[in-house]
Amino acid sequence: MTQLPGLLDIEAIRKDFPLLDRVVHDGKKIVYLDNAATSQKPRQVLDALNEYYEQHNANVHRGVHVLAEEATALYEGARDKVAAFINAPSRDEVIFTKNASESLNLVANMLGWADEPYRVDRETEIAITEMEHHSNIVPWQLLSQRTGAKLKWFGLTDDGRLDLSNIEEVITEKTKIVSFTLVSNIMGTVNPVEAIVRRAQDVGALVLIDASQAAPHMPLDVQALGADFVAFTGHKMCGPTGIGVLWGRQELLEDLPPFLGGGEMIETVSMHASTYAPAPHKFEAGTPPIAQAVGLGAAVDYLTAIGMDKIAAHEHAITEYAIKRLAEVPDLRIIGPTTAEDRGAAISFVLGDIHPHDVGQVLDEQGIAVRVGHHCARPVCLRYGIPATTRASFYLYSSPAEVDALIDGLEHVRNFFG
Repeated sequence: MTQLPGLLDIEAIRKDFPLLDRVVHDGKKIVYLDNAATSQKPRQVLDALNEYYEQHNANVHRGVHVLAEEATALYEGARDKVAAFINAPSRDEVIFTKNASESLNLVANMLGWADEPYRVDRETEIAITEMEHHSNIVPWQLLSQRTGAKLKWFGLTDDGRLDLSNIEEVITEKTKIVSFTLVSNIMGTVNPVEAIVRRAQDVGALVLIDASQAAPHMPLDVQALGADFVAFTGHKMCGPTGIGVLWGRQELLEDLPPFLGGGEMIETVSMHASTYAPAPHKFEAGTPPIAQAVGLGAAVDYLTAIGMDKIAAHEHAITEYAIKRLAEVPDLRIIGPTTAEDRGAAISFVLGDIHPHDVGQVLDEQGIAVRVGHHCARPVCLRYGIPATTRASFYLYSSPAEVDALIDGLEHVRNFFG
């Protein structure tokens, strides 16, 4: 096996993930390189989900029987774990949603309904970037259409970085919110947070960071980021689907209106009016994703025990090796940064004039799972004049041998299409 500096004990870690032993297509062992879409789940998370349903299943907060109290303790315990994982000043700043998309929509809707000084209206502007996932584009387009606010964005350089040369034109005195991804899901680019946050703060704009591709892969400190809101999702970080997180500064959560109405988010209700519970419950209407939160808490425990700094070092080594090996493939063009500096573990590429869907299908026949398409980032594909890309994305259990398998698979693709 190829030895690289900074690698985790891959063999030991892979034993925690049952699916990685899956055999597909005539006895081929799965090579899972679709981690930017969703990660696999370790036994520790699967066991936590099973134990919850088998031993503690009940609704939270409202019951006084033993199961309700146990379920509530597990659910709120998961909030404590997430708060510590992201270094939140208060557990009450951690809101559970069903995914990062809901977290981003939550903020957009809060600002659309807010009073001054937070309200987005026709006299204000919204700033995003051209590399965003659709989940961080469409909510702002909807808000712009409803309120008349002007939507502006940063463009991209030829090498897949944000073009901040016109930062004072994109983020102006009229800007109310700047929302951008910390790590691109399609190109892997790690964005310059400090420069964007500093400019936003200079003009009094709020900052929302989409950390969906960061939280699973590197230490995430919301206080160090300097943002007002941070969103991410559980299923990309060894947790279950159906659970997301929005972190927000306490004073903002107190001042901004709720997004959804219903049970648990209220303080008092009459037929004439209602008052709302304090955050975070103010933003968690109805029965929350209880089991999913428990699973996310178990995922946080798992990642913390390994160490996010060690996971980041492992992925950097794998990514650097993958870029080196991909450079050996004739007619292959990486879309985005072509070095491992300031980039994450998702690498998108095109292979000659072979359509990415064909590349993905032939790789699948070799047992290699990659993602093909525009990856919910179609503006990036338009920017670089391509219909789609093939994306290989790595995680803490990815190995150099899997990179080698990808390279061998791409050679098979080239031979297949002549």
